[in-house]
Amino acid sequence: MLVDSHCHLNYKGLREDQPGVIARARVAGVGTMLGISTRQSEWDEVIALADAETDIWATVGIHPHEADAHPDIDAQRLIDAAAHARVIGIGETGLDYFYDHSDRDRQRASFRSHIHAARATGLPLIVHTRDAEDDTLEILRDEMGQGRFGGVIHCFTASQAFAEEALALGFYISLSGIVTFKNARDLQASAALVPGDRLLVETDAPFLAPVPMRGKTCEPAFVAHTAAFVAGLRGEGADALAASTTDNFFALFGKATRPCA
Repeated sequence: MLVDSHCHLNYKGLREDQPGVIARARVAGVGTMLGISTRQSEWDEVIALADAETDIWATVGIHPHEADAHPDIDAQRLIDAAAHARVIGIGETGLDYFYDHSDRDRQRASFRSHIHAARATGLPLIVHTRDAEDDTLEILRDEMGQGRFGGVIHCFTASQAFAEEALALGFYISLSGIVTFKNARDLQASAALVPGDRLLVETDAPFLAPVPMRGKTCEPAFVAHTAAFVAGLRGEGADALAASTTDNFFALFGKATRPCA
């Protein structure tokens, strides 16, 4: 079994054929999918899909791009929303200085609110970081000093040094289809070094379709291609990597339950 630890089933490109997308994922061996929220207006539909499908779970969060549009979403709002039985994570959240769609101070404040919610609920934090390694680590270190919390660096593309720091803080590393791109040599080298018990795989669907599906709308089924590629990088069998990343997902997202065999 495989887990797609990060996808957006409600986004354009997938929502038009959502039943088909889900069915194809199951045929490909994807036994669990985590639907990620990026703005408050998505929370209800992401949770509703998780309510309807036993192999799909949900998160609540505000993407850093959306921080300016959600000044009222504080830790308590996240805590309250996360009480739902199908919500198993907080995010995605973090910092994005590449696009700067939201003010950086607002991004940092939102990030800290999500961390406070993760700490209060015991749910893992889903972290997005782009061109913001130093500030991301500074905030994670500072907040970890105020009380432990867990989480994952999703769609990891940062430096090996960042990976080592994140791992030292107890975070997991999740790899998307980017790792299969031929120009991702540094990322491939880092992927080979992540400890086996701290590794996840994801699609970030509908984005970032892996080789050999590049150019297509990404679907959770495509996580099989990413997992097989990563297994090759690490000198592991595909089945072994599928099993370990599945175990890791349920270790991190402890509120989720494994599907029946």
